[in-house]
Amino acid sequence: MWMTHMEEGRDVWWYRELEYVDANCPPTSLDSEHPLYLLYTSGSTGKPKGILHTTGGYLVGVYSTMKYVFDIRDEDIFWCTADVGWVTGHSYIVYGPLANGATTVMYEGAPNWPEPDRFWKIIEEYRVNILYTAPTAIRAFIRWGDDWVAKHDLSSLRLLGTVGEPINPEVWMWYHKNIGGGRCPIVDTWWQTETGSILITPLPGAIPTKPGSATLPFFGVEPAIVDEKGHEVGPNVGGKLILRRPWPAMLRTIYGDKARYRQQYWSEFKGNYLTGDGARRDEDGYFWIVGRIDDVLNVAGHRLGTSEIESALVSHPGVAEAAVVSRPDELKGQGVVAFVTLKTGIDPTRGLQAELRDHVGTHIGAIAKPDEVRFAEALPKTRSGKIMRRLLKEIASGAKVTGDTTTLEDFGVLAKLSDSEE
Repeated sequence: MWMTHMEEGRDVWWYRELEYVDANCPPTSLDSEHPLYLLYTSGSTGKPKGILHTTGGYLVGVYSTMKYVFDIRDEDIFWCTADVGWVTGHSYIVYGPLANGATTVMYEGAPNWPEPDRFWKIIEEYRVNILYTAPTAIRAFIRWGDDWVAKHDLSSLRLLGTVGEPINPEVWMWYHKNIGGGRCPIVDTWWQTETGSILITPLPGAIPTKPGSATLPFFGVEPAIVDEKGHEVGPNVGGKLILRRPWPAMLRTIYGDKARYRQQYWSEFKGNYLTGDGARRDEDGYFWIVGRIDDVLNVAGHRLGTSEIESALVSHPGVAEAAVVSRPDELKGQGVVAFVTLKTGIDPTRGLQAELRDHVGTHIGAIAKPDEVRFAEALPKTRSGKIMRRLLKEIASGAKVTGDTTTLEDFGVLAKLSDSEE
């Protein structure tokens, strides 16, 4: 039998500690700007930053978005599948649900252990009503096949949500059909560690959705899309996503580095918050997030969003997931390299590589065709589920991976990708 080594002064027994405390635990009154928690960003954009959230505004943000975005009701069982250690887990496993008095599920295991239907077993067993998960998880479910879903009764679900990155329209449709049974609204939410709570989102039953669009701003949020000079652009023109007004749950600073806080978020467009994301607005005013500004490719003078190329690749029936990055190209300035994970049972072949290149050309245009398609068993991701494209960019360029990898979920994935280049 395995026993835990208890070290005096460091470790305590739970049952003993309970003998010293009263069951009554009155709250402590704090100033609204009292620090609530520090959370370091995932590192997907470089050196992690310690984001400081405070008490009053943050709780207003998560309480109100939980109430209206998820239409939370007294009888609901709510499940956000995020890691509780990241901002989605903080905001929508702990603070948001509990501030609303909701019943929330917390699961810290893998979605494919002991079998790839682990999520569907949990939903069936606990009669989960609202599921909030990431597009990267949904793409994994697609890869594992529909049969795992079909084994379970998911009729308790009434609302679905996505978070973490833009969702491809094809993935949105699979989620709606296979998990929601074609009856559940989907709230595709945009926000960040820095924003604390959801800022752009549909409201279920009130705002018509479009697969792949985060739709419209939440109450009081004023986003805009601007060009390099800060001028607002017209419909269907890509640009930088900024926020023109403050919101309750906004970050207050970067811990220990106020200069970096001012430089990173407030220096480019005075008086406006720079999100670091690129986006466009369609003719109906709906927001379409295209990914990080740093992920926009400049190929022979054409600006291409990585998300639109990835979306074209995922629309191929054999592709489960894709990540697109650039590499230096003497002729075009930047070349396009696609890392592709295939669905179970699909064999990686040279013929399929050519087929995928042509598939992108058909959907977007010849200029967007990847110069190279590389098949991968898995893609490097943070523990919050975001693909670490900057690491893939170093691999695609033939450089040694030197960027921060402290938040990488599985170092074996990176090792396999690096070994394949040797």
